[in-house]
Order: sequence, then C-alpha cells, then structure tokens
Amino acid sequence: MPEIKKYKCALCKKEYVRSSVKEEDYFPFCSERCRLMDLGSWLKEEYVTSRPLKEEELVELANAEGEEKEE
Repeated sequence: MPEIKKYKCALCKKEYVRSSVKEEDYFPFCSERCRLMDLGSWLKEEYVTSRPLKEEELVELANAEGEEKEE
C-alpha cells in the first residue's frame, strides 16, 4: 500500500494530502486560491529575492549607469 504523504501549504500552512499529480494539483499550495494569492504577492512586488550588494557590485552598477547615460 502506498504511503500517504502530508504537506503543509506554503501560504496558509494548512496540512493537506497530495494523492497524485494531476491537472488540478496546486503543489506546493493546498488550493488554487492560495496559488493565486501567492502569485498576486509576487506581482505586487511584496516578495523580493535579494541580498545586500557588495561594494564591487555597487561600483559596477554605477559604472554601467554612467555608460548608459553617455550613449
């Protein structure tokens, strides 16, 4: 008998069972609602994937912006 796996929704943290991979599978979310709410948060730029920039990177960005203005 296959083992039943339980997951926690990435948004609401509700526990759910993922029975099989199918078209209406919203993994890692429990429902379409949670999936769309997460997408909306990304589109509204509420989430960011960043890290502090190193000094060398800041210099490179400043130089690149200066070159763009000259063109």
